Amino acid sequence: MRIKISNANTPNWQEIDVKSRIPVELENLSEIAKNIWWSWNYEATELFNDLDPELWREVGYNPVLLLERMSYEKLEVLSTDKAILKRMNDVYAKYREYVDIKPDENRPSVAYFSMEYGLTQVLKIYSGGLGVLAGDYLKEASDSNVDMCAVGFLYRFGYFTQSLSIDGQQIANYEAQNFGQLPIDRVHDKDGKPLVVSVPYNNYFVHANIWRVNVGRIALYLLDTDNDLNSEFDRPITYQLYGGDWENRLKQEILLGIGGILTLQALGIKKEIYHCNEGHAALINVQRICDYVASGLTFDQSIELVRASSLYTVHTPVPAGHDYFDESLFGKYMGAYPSKMGISWDDLMNLGRENPGDKNERFCMSIFACNTSQEVNGVSWLHGKVSQEMFAPLWKGYFPEELHVGYVTNGVHFPTWSATEWKELYAKHFDANFLHDQSNAKIWEAIYNVSDEEIWNTRQTMKHKLVDYIRKQFRENWLKNQGDPSRIVSLMDKINPNALLIGFGRRFATYKRAHLLFTDLDRLAKIVNNPDYPVQFLFTGKAHPHDGAGQGLIKRIIEISRRPEFLGKIIFLENYDMQLARRLVSGVDIWLNTPTRPLEASGTSGEKALMNGVLNFSVLDGWWLEGYREGAGWALTEKRTYQNQEYQDQLDAATIYSILETEILPLFYARNKKGLSAGWIKTIKNSIAQIAPHYTMKRQLDDYYSKFYNRLAKRFELLSANNNAKAKDLAQWKEEVADKWDSIEVVSCDKIEDLSHGCIESGKDYTITFVIDEKGLNDAIGLELVTTYYTPDGKQHIYSVEPFNVIKKEGNEYTFQTQFSLQNAGSFKFAYRMYPKNVDLPHRQDFCYVRWFNC
Repeated sequence: MRIKISNANTPNWQEIDVKSRIPVELENLSEIAKNIWWSWNYEATELFNDLDPELWREVGYNPVLLLERMSYEKLEVLSTDKAILKRMNDVYAKYREYVDIKPDENRPSVAYFSMEYGLTQVLKIYSGGLGVLAGDYLKEASDSNVDMCAVGFLYRFGYFTQSLSIDGQQIANYEAQNFGQLPIDRVHDKDGKPLVVSVPYNNYFVHANIWRVNVGRIALYLLDTDNDLNSEFDRPITYQLYGGDWENRLKQEILLGIGGILTLQALGIKKEIYHCNEGHAALINVQRICDYVASGLTFDQSIELVRASSLYTVHTPVPAGHDYFDESLFGKYMGAYPSKMGISWDDLMNLGRENPGDKNERFCMSIFACNTSQEVNGVSWLHGKVSQEMFAPLWKGYFPEELHVGYVTNGVHFPTWSATEWKELYAKHFDANFLHDQSNAKIWEAIYNVSDEEIWNTRQTMKHKLVDYIRKQFRENWLKNQGDPSRIVSLMDKINPNALLIGFGRRFATYKRAHLLFTDLDRLAKIVNNPDYPVQFLFTGKAHPHDGAGQGLIKRIIEISRRPEFLGKIIFLENYDMQLARRLVSGVDIWLNTPTRPLEASGTSGEKALMNGVLNFSVLDGWWLEGYREGAGWALTEKRTYQNQEYQDQLDAATIYSILETEILPLFYARNKKGLSAGWIKTIKNSIAQIAPHYTMKRQLDDYYSKFYNRLAKRFELLSANNNAKAKDLAQWKEEVADKWDSIEVVSCDKIEDLSHGCIESGKDYTITFVIDEKGLNDAIGLELVTTYYTPDGKQHIYSVEPFNVIKKEGNEYTFQTQFSLQNAGSFKFAYRMYPKNVDLPHRQDFCYVRWFNC
């Protein structure tokens, strides 16, 4: 018998989590570590740091991993340290006092859905601004004690970690998260078993594990498909944020929308308002309609209730930025849903089309969200206007400025983004109720009473902390990736905390125009090498792995930064995450933002800088268009001089250079006998007092309640009362109007002769009368005279809208009459607009039937 050289089978490895054994005296630390509350409460983070400073940094400031990695011997020593125990008990008492408060029942409850959440760099479920905004929103919801829960994904790999090759090329590294080492918990069902939600995908199910993140008082539920029950094609659904192909993106959006609602149902959670943060979660309204239909309502009745409790927030300023899916792909996974909704396949597709019935159009999630949500909003005043233009084709018959699309300007969570040093300064000088009344501008005016020395010293402290962080955090990577060690040592030495530091941190999309500063390299070299006015630029940001232009821009900046005249003056910091962002927005002197207007929907990095005495220098776009105050920062005009973007870029770059040379640098270096710039500090004080109170997340959350949530909740209560009686009545009324709409007849028109000739006099009153046969609709028709004008760019706008009043009724015939006058002379256009009217409609676009005619 010949003996085989080897004989071994393949092991069936089973995963086991070995939890650290925490002495009973320190058990409170574990509870605090499992609630993201620690991330915005510096007493907690300082406590974890002081347990083992070196290990705290090594574990990436993750308290769960810190406690796991600490030896039991070390923990036993700490358990007898009276100073540590007292600090722990003090922090724990503050924590319990905070989380034990019950939600405010006087404000509507909200379920919030988002593809990403930026809560802390420890939890890699975010990529950038959209996620950080959502994370800030949950934190403020917790601080404001509102009844909210949220739904998202637990990504195995999250968004990529960025490194750079030796020639400056971005490298995207996807590093798996160990869920057992994160501040999260598996959710269990009533029997104590791990909860798995099964989500129908046409003819099969995808099974999602459910995890919970405690964000203070708020529960964030995360779905995770890395489950043995799923096929090899479905396990990766939640592997990457914004990764994979369009098929995987559709699978993700089905999971977030439909799976998100099923998750809340499995948990027994029902809220009054359902809020989609971007269109990714739009399919929540498919499942909600299915549920109402299953309860015995018709589709038309169901969608009344769904719309009345739905808000869609759009963050994208251009149609190309929305998600579109081919009908064949959409049908592959969504084909079974129309029958559950009580409609046809074409009906479902048309809900996602700008032009219903156009078979060439793909299904758009954003359009579906608009059609199934009563309220829609942009994220700044300007973006609200841009969104009205963008979505105007959905509501034909109305001009963009007439649409119900509103706005809430984004803000930032003050406790997260204000550095500890600034929080201590504010606590020392501001009203004791400051954190609960952040929108009160009077409180912020106390900054004027703070001494110049204290402001200057706080700023210097933050600058030194930033420089120390860069030297510690990036030295090893730079030595590894950037070649010549002597050049790296020289670079480290040249980072100067006493120089004017200018920061630029954001996603490297081309419209952000990170290249603008490098338009004239000779002029830039003179600026950065002026010995009297030293200045350094710190750049950071990631480009999407499929964005070749963005990656090329990063490579170009790195190449420039290595030139002798720019070495140590232009610095690129790789792997922009929340930790680096906190250092930058508190450590630089100027925050630079140069987007192509109006493509910055809001932007919030400048708002974060604002809370730390950092001054903004930005294009008047997004939030800065509203926020800018003269003497409190600097602005590039929103006016476009050239249609050619290259020429406009050159002009904007020249303006940046000029403002730096003639305003910013001289002001910063105008030092008095005390060695500080009184003018610079005055600008800081103006920025904090005049701008900061208007851009907190507290103000944003309050705006959502006052502008949208309260109104939605009130109307939903009206429609759903008495077994949904009003929703049923309204659906029946709409059906009747739709059935008779085309047969409504204009019987007669009595107007002044001058209108027939197309010439009237300004300031003179005119009377117009119509008789309309409503075909038995019983005063369901409104009529108005719409007058418009054209701007020089050829766009038509509303000049005036004059409503008609019903002055007589005979049978089905209604007599409408109006008096109007035009106060300005000029060229105008006019027409008559007929529309359905009902006091129970929230706005005209809710039932967008329009007929235009002339007399």
